[in-house]
Formats: sequence, structure tokens, C-alpha cells
Amino acid sequence: MNWVEAIGYLGTALTISASAMSTMIPLRIIALLASCAVITYGFLIDSMPVVLTEMIQIPFNAFRLWQMLRLVRDVEKAADGDLSLDWLRPFGSERPFGVGEVLFRKGDPATEMYYVESGVFKIPEYGLEVRQGGIVGELGLLSPGNTRTASLVCVEAGRALCVSYSDVKQLYYQNPEFGFYFLKLTSERLFQSAQIDTAKKAAPAEGDVL
Repeated sequence: MNWVEAIGYLGTALTISASAMSTMIPLRIIALLASCAVITYGFLIDSMPVVLTEMIQIPFNAFRLWQMLRLVRDVEKAADGDLSLDWLRPFGSERPFGVGEVLFRKGDPATEMYYVESGVFKIPEYGLEVRQGGIVGELGLLSPGNTRTASLVCVEAGRALCVSYSDVKQLYYQNPEFGFYFLKLTSERLFQSAQIDTAKKAAPAEGDVL
């Protein structure tokens, strides 16, 4: 076996390794390295179909790698304090909601979460309003049986970005780092809800003498 064949075998080994990986960032990196090795081999044996095939794949793998690295970075930023859902925008769909429309009721099966882009939504069980930039419904992913812990009603017409739990789970399984930061983010949400409950219980009822 000469050194040209060795490069070809290296490309083959890297391609097989990429196919066997379950996490996306290492998979994309190995796939890019495999393409570089195969392109080199293709030039050395003067096989333009081999070169062309790999050159077409490189931009796709590079874009997906960049997309996943950006996602991890943005989720890490969100977990450190910026609790925006903008980092999930590429994975959601925008939907309009009218006044009085019930997005979900307490006890309903939970399948998606929402990022409010406009309008006003209310959680009647807590008397809370969710306005532009607010996030609601993500805790259903972690609740027992994936059921809603409260209801959500539209009180002022608007739009919300809907992100399905299936997409979140797919990202979670494909990238453990994303999963870690998403759990950290949802834990922060849970603590915020607990603080609101505590504050409401501690506040004097209407008519109480201060």
C-alpha cells in the first residue's frame, strides 16, 4: 500500500466513523475531515467525480456545524442570565392567536412551548400576564406525564413562536451540551415560578389591615 492509497483509506475510515457517531458536533467535524481526505485522494488519482461529490458536501456539513455551535453558545448565554428564546427561532413556527383563544388548559397534554412575539397572554391560575419576550409552556416538557401545570389564554391578539417538544428532544439527544444548558435554563424558570408563588402567598390579601 502506497501513501496515496493510505489517504484514500483514511478518508474511508473517517467517513465510517462519522456515520457511527450519535452526537452532531463531533459527527460534523469528522465528516469535514473525511471530505478533505477524500478530496485529496480524488485529486491524486485524478477522479473529479470523487472530488466534486465531497466538495458539495463540505458546505452543508460546515453550515450545520456552525449552526449547532451557535446554538450551544446561545443556550449557554441564556442559561447564564439572558433567558430569551431567540436561539430556538430556527426550530419553531410562528402562529397568530385571537382574543379569548385558549392555547392550552391545565391538565392538557403538553407538546410545545411558546415565545410571545406580540400581544398579551394570561395564566389565569396565577393571575400572571405574559407579554412580548416572555416564554411559557416549557415546564410541561419536564412535568410528570408531560401535562400542563396551568392554562394559557390570549387576552390581546398577538403572535407566538411555537417550538415542539419533539424538536427540543431531538436537539437534546443530538448534543449533550445543548441538553445540559437547556436543563439549566428550565431550572431557572422553575425557580422563578417558585419565587412568584412564595411572593403571592406572603403578600397580604385585599382588605387585610397593614
